Amino acid sequence: MMIPWGGVGCCLSAAALYLLGRSSGRDAEVLRSVARAGSMKDLAAILDTASKVLPLVVAVSGRVGSDTPLICQQSGMRGVIVEETAEQHFLKHNDAGSWIQDSAVMLSVSKEVPWYLDDGTGRVYVVGARAAAGLILTVASEVFEESGRTLVRGTLDYLQGLKMLGVKRTERVLPTGTSLTVVGEAIKDDVGTIRIQRPHKGPFYVSPKSIDQLILNLGKWAKLYRLASMGFATFGVFLLAKRAIQHFLERKRRHELQKRVLNAAAQRLAREAEGGNGTSDTEPNSKKDQLVLDICVICLEQEYNAVFVP
Repeated sequence: MMIPWGGVGCCLSAAALYLLGRSSGRDAEVLRSVARAGSMKDLAAILDTASKVLPLVVAVSGRVGSDTPLICQQSGMRGVIVEETAEQHFLKHNDAGSWIQDSAVMLSVSKEVPWYLDDGTGRVYVVGARAAAGLILTVASEVFEESGRTLVRGTLDYLQGLKMLGVKRTERVLPTGTSLTVVGEAIKDDVGTIRIQRPHKGPFYVSPKSIDQLILNLGKWAKLYRLASMGFATFGVFLLAKRAIQHFLERKRRHELQKRVLNAAAQRLAREAEGGNGTSDTEPNSKKDQLVLDICVICLEQEYNAVFVP
């Protein structure tokens, strides 16, 4: 029996989607249990009364700020996180001999300065935000610089099977003044500075969405994953059941074929034995000949309409 890989793949996909749905649902439940600080001043009071042993995971909102912001070279925007990339775009020969467009990353630089959230009542510094979920950087600028073409450069590129088009430079930034919601572990040092960082075990989000929007979004994804899991599981079971039924019917037909062939061989031997005994009952023999199975030995369903003559 050949393994129905399509059905197996659908069932495995259903299992993976089910696990993703459970993970998203679990994250939503964790976010529902997170302590919400109405203001930075309230967060400081919560930290003063919180346990020093167990980590405190909180959700705070405010506007991005920094004492030493970065300034984008091309757009001039001020931000606390800046990513610069440079991609070389070119045409190259494929195996068919035609030109296709491709690109390669030449430069990728990321910069970050100490920054905080400010809501007017206090500041909370955010540490390790680039590793958080939900972080979205704004595209500050995209510039395409065409490559200078000279005869020597063009000849060398052509010999290498390349045609340089130019360099695309992109700046992405987290601008100052952006409203963010941060979910993470809050700690307070000896000088009273409050920081939020990735907890050893728990959620860590830096997102422009509110915590209620994050919970709603995770709930939607969890429901979507569960529905997709049910769909893949149903289709996979259908494919497996279909293959199992086909295998059962095939074995049944083979068994009936073997049985019919053996019966036909036994009848033939019986007729040959009667002919050898000198019986002249041609009438009964002709009737016996009519008793030969008229069912196709291949499909075992339709009457045969052709025979193979050796």
